[in-house]
Amino acid sequence: MKKEVQLSKEFKNQAAKSIFAICFFVLTYLIILLLALVLTGLSVAGGFSLIALKPNFLTIALGIGLASLGILIVAFLLKFIFKSHKADRSHLIEIKESQEPELFQMIRDLVLEVGTTFPKKVYLSSEVNAAVFYDSSFWSMFLPIKKNLQIGLGLVNTVTKEELRAILAHEFGHFSQRTMKVGSYVYNVNQVIFNMLYDNESYDNLIQKWASISGYFSIFVILAVKINQGIQWILRKLYGVVNKSYMALSREMEFHADEIAASVTGYEPLKKSLLRMPLADNSFSNVLSYYNTKVSENIMSENIYNDQSSVIHFLAETNNLPFTNGLPDIAIEEQSKFDKSKLGIKDQWASHPSTNDRIERLEKTGFLSPGHADMPANELFKDITALQKQLTNKLFENVSYPEDTMVMSSDQFIEEYKQQVQLNSFAKIYNGYYDNKNPIFDLNGNPAESKIDFNELYSDEKVDLVYSSIALQNDMETLKNIANKSFPIKSFDYDGFRYERKDADSLIEKLKSELDIINARIEKNDSDIYHHFTEIETRLNKPQLLKSIYNDFFTFDKIFDTKYDLYIKLLNGLQFVNVSTPFDQIASNLNCINPIERELKQEIHLLMSDPVLATEITQDIRHSLEEYTSKEWEYFNGANYLDGNLNILYTAMHNYAFLLSRKYFLMKKALLTYQEELMKNHTTPVVTENFA
Repeated sequence: MKKEVQLSKEFKNQAAKSIFAICFFVLTYLIILLLALVLTGLSVAGGFSLIALKPNFLTIALGIGLASLGILIVAFLLKFIFKSHKADRSHLIEIKESQEPELFQMIRDLVLEVGTTFPKKVYLSSEVNAAVFYDSSFWSMFLPIKKNLQIGLGLVNTVTKEELRAILAHEFGHFSQRTMKVGSYVYNVNQVIFNMLYDNESYDNLIQKWASISGYFSIFVILAVKINQGIQWILRKLYGVVNKSYMALSREMEFHADEIAASVTGYEPLKKSLLRMPLADNSFSNVLSYYNTKVSENIMSENIYNDQSSVIHFLAETNNLPFTNGLPDIAIEEQSKFDKSKLGIKDQWASHPSTNDRIERLEKTGFLSPGHADMPANELFKDITALQKQLTNKLFENVSYPEDTMVMSSDQFIEEYKQQVQLNSFAKIYNGYYDNKNPIFDLNGNPAESKIDFNELYSDEKVDLVYSSIALQNDMETLKNIANKSFPIKSFDYDGFRYERKDADSLIEKLKSELDIINARIEKNDSDIYHHFTEIETRLNKPQLLKSIYNDFFTFDKIFDTKYDLYIKLLNGLQFVNVSTPFDQIASNLNCINPIERELKQEIHLLMSDPVLATEITQDIRHSLEEYTSKEWEYFNGANYLDGNLNILYTAMHNYAFLLSRKYFLMKKALLTYQEELMKNHTTPVVTENFA
């Protein structure tokens, strides 16, 4: 049996707040419903009285319309009762105990240890996730519902057996919590609110048909709509009250479920899996993104999980991560080494605590692992390869390929993937210095006044400067939003100290001074780097190309924002297409974007003939851009949008933005590649000389 896990005081407090918020919603809703029923009684009585007073067409029409007023509002308030939500199972594969006895035995053992019920059904999915789900409706708040367990093979593929036990113990830990019922109520409250705020298509069609019967009916329909809008305003306020309190409880529930998992397996397996999850998820997403680019070539994966494993190993080896049981171990310092922010804001809308907070609480439990021999979780399954291929095929079956598909082997995939990564990243010698920054300095500035070794130019200290600058800029932007009340918070932490909203402006000024100092140091380092490589270039008797390459990059950097702004202006100028707009306004808006389009087409012609992009413009991109620039397109015929023409416009716009950004990257990579070649050709250590 699991070790005893007590509910924390904070858990109990948040549970009480959530229950109070739900009760407040129910009470408010019942009051609104009662008032609506009273209005219905009065409107029906008033309608009959009006007809009885003087029976004729006018009074009959007005009487029926008046009687319908309350009925329409009550129907609006009660329509959610007839709405149900069934979880989509089309992407899942159900498995039975006879198929996977070892996995089911693990689940049975965990159910006993945690003290909960066995899931109704067990499904496998393609995802990097494990979850419990069930079909829900209004009545599920009152009737017992058995939950289903979903296990993602993308998760199984990236954890050990003990880590999977810990993850499943966490999921089952939720169902040993009585507050899970609170979660069910909040879920259904949200469904009620969503139904009345947004799921109104059938209701709108009904009242429009009713209004179209008679102009007299439409008077009361308009009145009902106005009353419903008032109800919606109240519901939006209630949504915030219910969900803010529940999100706080949800975070405490995560902590508690983590503690239950730790009581079963010790805290180490869950800690390891939490730290590896970003890499596992990112690797899976990278594989999917890769095959998304291969749709036009009719290529799909043989086994997407082998591909995921290959990417994980490649990325882990690239970052010098240690391996245990065939999987990379990630230290918490490794995961957060680029996060230099000192700003602490409690996200009231987060359903899960941060990974760092979860690990801190896990370690405080003191529950140690038994120290059993571990193995990859894939070994729990009778034939994991067959299941992986089955889910791979299910994942690709809804993709529309132009022709018959060809299968790419995992060996071929990883070779092409590595080539792609190499083409789209910078050399390791730069230590990530340029990954999120561009060189910025005065080309005509003075060389360094002291000897600086290459390793110092790209040291961890210099990389930390870059990420400290990024963090300061982001923190200052967040503080601006706090100061102008865009972020509705009254207090926050910075560098371990508590501040009020009114302190945000003065803190921004302080941070600006820090940022200026750091940016000056980065600019000085960039200048030292430049002079370091020009010195190598001179010693190698190379043509003086570096200054020219830097100058070309800086020139393009200055005009990039202006060119990219064309895309942003056109994108913003087309926002009216996504909302209901009067016909005459549509025509006027389209006239306003004509000058932007003409300028965009000129820029597209320049990009298509740019030698830097010669190998980047695929046949599909070229066809899209040539089609768009070939003529003046009409996007509205006076009554309807011409969707095909709009699609031509949007595709060309996005391709323009892609090529513009791609050129920026390629120019930067060419600069860094030239420096790398200088280093490779230089066989003796070089330092910058003293210049008095």
